[in-house]
Amino acid sequence: MSFRRSIYKTPAQLRAMVEPGLITAAALDSVRALIAPGVTTGELDAAASALITARGAKSNFQMVRGYRHTICASVNEQVVHGIPGDRALEPGDIVSIDAGAEFKGWNGDSAFTVVLDDASRPDVVAERRLLSEVTEGSLWAGIASLATASHIGEVGGAIQGHIEANAPDGGYGILREYVGHGIGRKMHEAPSVFNYRVSDPGPEVRPGLVLAIEPMVVIGDQATFVEDDGWTVSTTDGTAGSHWEHSVAVHDGGIWVLTAPDGGAAGLAPFGITPVEIA
Repeated sequence: MSFRRSIYKTPAQLRAMVEPGLITAAALDSVRALIAPGVTTGELDAAASALITARGAKSNFQMVRGYRHTICASVNEQVVHGIPGDRALEPGDIVSIDAGAEFKGWNGDSAFTVVLDDASRPDVVAERRLLSEVTEGSLWAGIASLATASHIGEVGGAIQGHIEANAPDGGYGILREYVGHGIGRKMHEAPSVFNYRVSDPGPEVRPGLVLAIEPMVVIGDQATFVEDDGWTVSTTDGTAGSHWEHSVAVHDGGIWVLTAPDGGAAGLAPFGITPVEIA
């Protein structure tokens, strides 16, 4: 007889997911503060590792078979799953950082993108910052949709709609092979959360649902390949990518972004949504 865990958490389980979310947010803040030309992605990894350990948690990325690092650091044409190491950041780089923490058996997962200044290439910096801004905006559009959605499929529609409305002429590519997911006792759980419109409405949105929503968007074509390291996902056409992610809980009172210290208040404000703390 097989056992299938429900995708919906109890109120007590939702409360248990608050701290790993906050630890994940703090780890990413520690990385963000260090990002500058000349800093290596390995140094960023060490900062996240130190923060997570100091808070009594574990890196859930290191629990993925074969992966030894605390963060993924993806630069320029690398969209996701970039391995940190001795690569030094350069002016104009677009850098996506993804990390997660496990605390007392529960998980958080989040990501952000930063574009470094480069006075010699203002056009490149502007192009990449617009990509990051639109990707982040699509994340918040997807999160905001959870406040009123009846089914998970509406999240992807909101994400794609925001990207289509705000991308420059020619549009952006939305990765199809890599999508968001449920999160809880494991970092990656059912259901899949698509970043684009799908015909299947998916599971119901109701209290107890916790999703890691993570649009991955590129300037050019959405086609990607996995580098020889077996992890790094890069664009086939060499154009830049951006990745933003938050873990979000739906509960009896509303929605709460577990990996944002303010519960998502700032990001949701433009959508007229006020997050409600988990009781």
